[in-house]
Amino acid sequence: MFRALSRLSTSGFRSVARTRTGYSAPLASRCYSHGKVETEEEFDSRWVTYFSKPDIDAWELRKGMNTLIGYDLVPEPKILDSALRACRRLNDLASAIRILEAVKDKAGSHKEIYPYVIQELKPTLTELGISTPEELGIDKL
Repeated sequence: MFRALSRLSTSGFRSVARTRTGYSAPLASRCYSHGKVETEEEFDSRWVTYFSKPDIDAWELRKGMNTLIGYDLVPEPKILDSALRACRRLNDLASAIRILEAVKDKAGSHKEIYPYVIQELKPTLTELGISTPEELGIDKL
């Protein structure tokens, strides 16, 4: 009896589904973010820790910066400080300058962000001997 009922309900459902001419939006929505929400401090701490690894190599540095720049934000100066120090440990001046160029590009039309970041990083840049793209004259190319 249940078998006949299930066949009838299945075939009845199929015929109803076939006769619908339009499609409607799904009733149920999927919620993919059931993980813990990361605070700004935890986010900053995670990236500072990542770039502060003593055994970081050039590939990990570039991978980390690529991921960080991919987010919809301009990295905090303390994260950039850590990344610039990683560049210094690797003796990679080109990556350090690329990081500064990426921050300037990421700031976009918000002209007050990049000068603020440079102001906050100035002691680190001086300590590490890193020139800004503007000091090198490559911002006009």
